[in-house]
Amino acid sequence: MNERGMHMRGVVLYGPGDVRVDEREIPELVEPTDAILKVTAACICGSDLWPYRGADATSQPNPMGHEYVGVVEKVGADVRNVKVGDFVVGSFFASDNTCEICLAGYQTHCVQRQPGAATGAQAEYLRVPLADGTLVATPGMPDPDLIPSLLAASDVLGTGWFAAVAAEAGPGKTVAVVGDGAVGLLGILAAKQLGAERIIAMSRHADRQELARSFGATDIVTERGDEGVARIKELTGGLGAHSTIEAVGTQESMLQAIHSTRAGGHVGYVGVSHDVSLPGLELFMSGVHLHGGPAPVRRFLPQLIDLIWSRTIDPGKVFDLTLPIEEAAAGYKAMDERTAIKVLLQA
Repeated sequence: MNERGMHMRGVVLYGPGDVRVDEREIPELVEPTDAILKVTAACICGSDLWPYRGADATSQPNPMGHEYVGVVEKVGADVRNVKVGDFVVGSFFASDNTCEICLAGYQTHCVQRQPGAATGAQAEYLRVPLADGTLVATPGMPDPDLIPSLLAASDVLGTGWFAAVAAEAGPGKTVAVVGDGAVGLLGILAAKQLGAERIIAMSRHADRQELARSFGATDIVTERGDEGVARIKELTGGLGAHSTIEAVGTQESMLQAIHSTRAGGHVGYVGVSHDVSLPGLELFMSGVHLHGGPAPVRRFLPQLIDLIWSRTIDPGKVFDLTLPIEEAAAGYKAMDERTAIKVLLQA
């Protein structure tokens, strides 16, 4: 227990632009399937910016954060797969990982799923429901330099990976990536790992373009909208990409992704949808496959942890600002103003 007794520091959103670090009660076990984590690191997600900007209505005050790694401090009586002292990576949806939907690889649609189960992860401690199906232990205590990459696996790497898989990125494929935030950038890393032949990153920002190239992008397109689509077509012999990752969630980005994809191609969409409506006839005539939604990160966690542990991939490079949790408000501001790609918060 910390020096403040039963209290901890946690990030709370009070309203648009109003982020504070409050003293909150340390969570306790509620169900026998729960675990309590001492959070090692958390981070700010692009999806956290929607309520921060006032675009998503939330009940106020609202504990923030859903990406986390940490050490298991307590487990409920029914928890079998993780034990006290384990270093674990978690998913942002709680799932049992045993139902038919989970076994098919769609843990975010688990019959017992708890969306936002890890809400409040930007804090010193976190209660995780359905711990056996939601948490994955690493082979041991990680070296400190691996912690950012393991944290990325909790959401943005797993989400980018799902986007690449949903887009059927692989050998012989040209992949276009709409969105140069952390998810889009890690979608590039995923497409590269999956063997894509060519990866076209759509980005207007020099720092993000540089990271995109380091993750495996072969081409950069700075245009967007119809001009961006025309450029993708130009680069692909007039046909469009085989596989397109949509990592923004707006009407413009979704249509840009669909229009950039050749007939018979696949769009993997993982940008949280905001006011997106697809014109039916246009979709009907496109001949494009659409697949996506909230990423079943749990499906990929064992594989991603192995790739990180063996230092095959270094997704932690997306974190370009690290702050103590007390300075969370500055982290939100930096991401909102695009002066940071992704902010890591040290609990």
